[in-house]
Amino acid sequence: MERVTSTGALGTDRARLRGLQVTSSAGAGRLTITDGAGGPVVLDLDFLASDNSTSNIPGSGILCKVGPVVSAFTNLTAATIYYE
Repeated sequence: MERVTSTGALGTDRARLRGLQVTSSAGAGRLTITDGAGGPVVLDLDFLASDNSTSNIPGSGILCKVGPVVSAFTNLTAATIYYE
């Protein structure tokens, strides 16, 4: 689990994304996670303005072989990303 407030690599290498909680600001929010810096997009979500959202990733989650990187963090206050 890691709380983020901007773009950048999460503090892990290979990881399986399991869920997230997001707080958006006044504008509609967007969170994009790639597998490694400049790698393929593995998760791309839009959020309503001024909202709290929880998303669970079903099954085995999303595997990031290189390591998850938050590549877009638009109009969001914070996000807690759950991984193992």
